[in-house]
Amino acid sequence: MALYAIGDLHLSLTANKSMEVFGPAWENYTARIGASLGQLTADDVLILAGDTSWGIDLNEAEADFRFLDQFPCKKYLVKGNHDYWWNTAAKMQRFFDENGLDSLQILHNNCIFYGDIALCGTRGWFYELEEPGGHTEKMRSREAGRLETSLKAAGEREKLCFLHYPPLYTGYRCEEMLRLLQQYGVKKCCYGHLHGGVAHARAVQGERDGTDFSLVSADYLRFKPKKILE
Repeated sequence: MALYAIGDLHLSLTANKSMEVFGPAWENYTARIGASLGQLTADDVLILAGDTSWGIDLNEAEADFRFLDQFPCKKYLVKGNHDYWWNTAAKMQRFFDENGLDSLQILHNNCIFYGDIALCGTRGWFYELEEPGGHTEKMRSREAGRLETSLKAAGEREKLCFLHYPPLYTGYRCEEMLRLLQQYGVKKCCYGHLHGGVAHARAVQGERDGTDFSLVSADYLRFKPKKILE
């Protein structure tokens, strides 16, 4: 039994938005994802850190969900900025149940227990969402509230956090998110969203203020999930 994480699969079996247009790094990526997930077992747990499917709704994303469901590991999905299929937790879980997608669950406004460890998460916030005169502060607060709800649900257990957006990046800090990671003693934070060599090079990784940060974007990991815990 092991815990893994990967983000930004950008599956597109129905939506016809293949990431292969972005060059050799994404060549044959769906097959490469399948080959990697095929190495995991039914006892393993996989956190999908956002941007799982390009489907614009649950029905269009169904083929991508079925692709993932064929692999026996348990999968928990975090919301990404391109997950347009995302809906209420109740509606998404009902869709999974009605379509026999038994290995998929949502990580959102809740936490998942992995032994004595709590797995927490939400989409997060990133500077590219900032809009002059917009509702930036309100939106940041909403995302921070969702993360805190997840962290509170963990109680006194050791906490690991999975976000889509990086809370820390060269030249950028999301103070609301970082404050919560420190306040709740989060030991490790995995995040995605960043693509390409330039963005990867600017990612903050390693220990900062007691939290160990890791980038888990699929292209950064060469489409092989990162092992987080045994």
